[in-house]
Amino acid sequence: MDLTQYKDIAPYRGQDVRDAITRVLANKDAIHKILASVGPAETEEQQKLLSQYADHIVKNLEQVTNYDEFQKYITAGIFLPAIIQKSVDTFSFSGMEHTTKEQSYLFMSNHRDIVLDCALIDMALLKGDRMLCEMAIGDNLLTNQFVTDLFKLNGGVTVKRTLPMREKYLESIRLSSYFVELITEENKSIWVAQKSGRAKDGLDVTTPAIIKMLHLSQKSKGISFSEVVNSCRIVPVAVSYEYDPCDLIKAGEEVARLSRGEHAKKRYEDLISISRGMKGHKGNVHIAFGKPIAGEFENSEQVAQEVDRQIHTLYRLWPTNLFAYDYLENSTRFASSYQDFDKEAFLYRFKGVREDVRAFALNAYANPVRSYLAVQQS
Repeated sequence: MDLTQYKDIAPYRGQDVRDAITRVLANKDAIHKILASVGPAETEEQQKLLSQYADHIVKNLEQVTNYDEFQKYITAGIFLPAIIQKSVDTFSFSGMEHTTKEQSYLFMSNHRDIVLDCALIDMALLKGDRMLCEMAIGDNLLTNQFVTDLFKLNGGVTVKRTLPMREKYLESIRLSSYFVELITEENKSIWVAQKSGRAKDGLDVTTPAIIKMLHLSQKSKGISFSEVVNSCRIVPVAVSYEYDPCDLIKAGEEVARLSRGEHAKKRYEDLISISRGMKGHKGNVHIAFGKPIAGEFENSEQVAQEVDRQIHTLYRLWPTNLFAYDYLENSTRFASSYQDFDKEAFLYRFKGVREDVRAFALNAYANPVRSYLAVQQS
């Protein structure tokens, strides 16, 4: 694999890693700001702890030589434990037995949080003694050099979204070629969301074009569609948050978009969502790994349906989901599963919110239940 042809979209390697670390270390104020976004730094004690964390990061950064080490010592070693400690009740994962330590995979998950979905999947892989993965994220999030450096130091693969239609299509094929070659030739895993943008309505549905592009990138080599799918070893992954810190933000955005036909993002909208997603209470979080997709397939729609089937089946349904479903459906179907759940406190979460926004947010919690039931009925 000729990595030089993908240098603009691939994570940093070699000397680029050291150069980026030098730039990051020169911007210690930004390191403090990121740490502050994980938790408060209002009291003298909190500020002291923040300073200790920053010193620890600097010390670890000086030892980093590749993105695997950055993920292990910085992301999974410092940032994620801090986020989990402050905003997660329990973090769990399952299905690791479907993968092996030596094999690379294309992890394809549902998409709820801009940053945490892929980060927590990597955390589960580390805890499960599996190889860490590169992660695909849109270039719209790379707002400056510091953010770009952190992203590419963390195994980030750039998805170029701000291109004219024709260039965007060609770039999608090149990106897909990188995915396939990384897995089959470099034996490195990669994560990609099942669709572009978060599923703000709680309906996790795979975009077939993502899978179709994998084949189009290899078609000129005479490789069949099924061969590409099998060689990529696509593993569906269900990421389940008990509480979504951005539930009302997402609902407001989507209600506005549905009523006006579009939603023009404000300048710092994504950054606000990222910060809220990291700091906000998430309750219990579970990552469920499915079985690698293998077999004969006629088209990308069939593969997308299998990804959806596994994600909808594996999704950990919390009392928030089951109660929201019963509440909206005026039923008691799952009442025994949330007997100790504080229903009034959950509903208070939406108090004073416009009725259409409230209904959208509640449906976002209920929809994973509907998706699960649809799989069971089929």
